[in-house]
Amino acid sequence: MRVMNNGAGASGGGGEWRGWRAATETALYGPGGFYHRPEGPAGHFRTSVHASGLFATAVARLLTDTARSLPPDAGVPAFVDVGAGRGELLTGVLAALPPDFPVRAYGVERAARPEGLDPRIEWVPEPPEGVSGLLFANEWLDNVPVDVAEMAGDGVARLVEVRVADGAERLGAPVADALGAADARWLERWWPLREPGERAEIGRPRDEAWARAVGTLRAGLAVAVDYAHTLDSRPSFGSLTGFREGREVRPVPDGSCDITAHVALDACALPGPPGLPGLPQAELITQREALRRLGVSGERPPLTLASSDPAAYLRALSCAGEAAELTAPGGLGGFLWLLQRVP
Repeated sequence: MRVMNNGAGASGGGGEWRGWRAATETALYGPGGFYHRPEGPAGHFRTSVHASGLFATAVARLLTDTARSLPPDAGVPAFVDVGAGRGELLTGVLAALPPDFPVRAYGVERAARPEGLDPRIEWVPEPPEGVSGLLFANEWLDNVPVDVAEMAGDGVARLVEVRVADGAERLGAPVADALGAADARWLERWWPLREPGERAEIGRPRDEAWARAVGTLRAGLAVAVDYAHTLDSRPSFGSLTGFREGREVRPVPDGSCDITAHVALDACALPGPPGLPGLPQAELITQREALRRLGVSGERPPLTLASSDPAAYLRALSCAGEAAELTAPGGLGGFLWLLQRVP
């Protein structure tokens, strides 16, 4: 149950009160945080990577297509997996590539390198600078922590503070006072609050994180895939939530659950903020469309194949079922893909 009251302060109610961004940062990535658990993200939620090997095969196809478009002096194509988890996508992509395809593979992750990972994969905390190829961020931006704002009864957008111990919330100072003018401007431009009780996740840290990641590419394609929304479809009460062992739970920033919020991906797509590289023109499409471009359609095999080659029919039917899950409009197919070519 949510507990709300007006007022600001550093502590109270028997626990520490913080903005959601700071609380989430510690809960996910601090010592003993959720993402340092041995079971990894796959132990708690299922992404497209875990749903089917067809996803990695499609990304491998995107990598080879991107490599063909690189300038002659680009060198060995790179595949940079941002938010690599336990290396599942990297492993799948390397397995799906043609045997003679040259590639430098990077897993970008704050957690330690998993045991038994393919030795071809370089495990790094930040995207490598100056490489050419495909930078792919699958469900990374939704775990870049953000602050939450709520329109108070006095008509002022205020910072939502959370008590770390139990997830109780209260309203703090106005956003401009608590976080600064940049976050207040972002809120007004990208997620304006008009009625008391409306909430928003302030996505400026995600915009900057994406701009920095894209800026590391010398040439190629950068892709962000996530639960997302655009200006005409923002959720009125935000999307902050928690996940534990495959179930959605109330978000409590004590390290016991994943904490995530959908991404304002249209805001990420625009040129970077001052001091960061401007982003190239973007394309924003659904996963359904993106995967269909890459040959993943979900269409059932012809029934004639069942009589001529029953084993092949069953294999094709299984692939069609997996493809249908990846492209389902109300499920994984509804994810948004942000594609940006560099230069």
